[in-house]
Amino acid sequence: MTMAQALTLNVLPRDKAGKGSARAARRDGLVPAVIYGAKKPPVMVTIKLNELIALLNRGGFLSHQYELSVDGKKERVLPRDIQLHPVTDTPLHVDFLRLAKGSKVTVEVPVHFFNEEKCAGLKRGGVLNIVRHEVELNVPATDIPESIDIDLASFDVGDSIKISTVSLPEGCEPTITDRDFTIATIAAPSSMRSEESEESEEAETEESSED
Repeated sequence: MTMAQALTLNVLPRDKAGKGSARAARRDGLVPAVIYGAKKPPVMVTIKLNELIALLNRGGFLSHQYELSVDGKKERVLPRDIQLHPVTDTPLHVDFLRLAKGSKVTVEVPVHFFNEEKCAGLKRGGVLNIVRHEVELNVPATDIPESIDIDLASFDVGDSIKISTVSLPEGCEPTITDRDFTIATIAAPSSMRSEESEESEEAETEESSED
């Protein structure tokens, strides 16, 4: 399990709220944003558009922690929402949640697989069928996993990889608690399935001839 590191994001204070102020910021190549939560007053800021687009292009923007410096004070935050232009997909506004120590947040954590070359099922021609590319977890606000890493070495054809087989960090738990849900399976190759089908048909034919 890889734990996420906070990335630094430069922001500028924004004095006024409202559509006029937001439009003026966008004309200057800035994206309006707000920092809220942790029982503190909201703080209005702006982000340079090119820096924000670069972070969005990296992927996983909404599941990464960021450290913002506002008037000399550092804020540890998690993006909770980003508004995009309906036609151009240009970022229009970002909501940041302050991460208070001891609190929990809900995040979508991407699933990564490794040791494919050691997986018996894949070596036999099986196919990794990914059911969930991300898993929603309740996690400590200041200790958010960057990924769920699953070792495929011990899995064979027909095996299901369920959430119960994954070792989650202390304090992290799936939001789905009423069932042991499947993350991925090692499916049989088509050749193996056709052979099984032929064997099944032959057995049915033999049983019919005996009747």
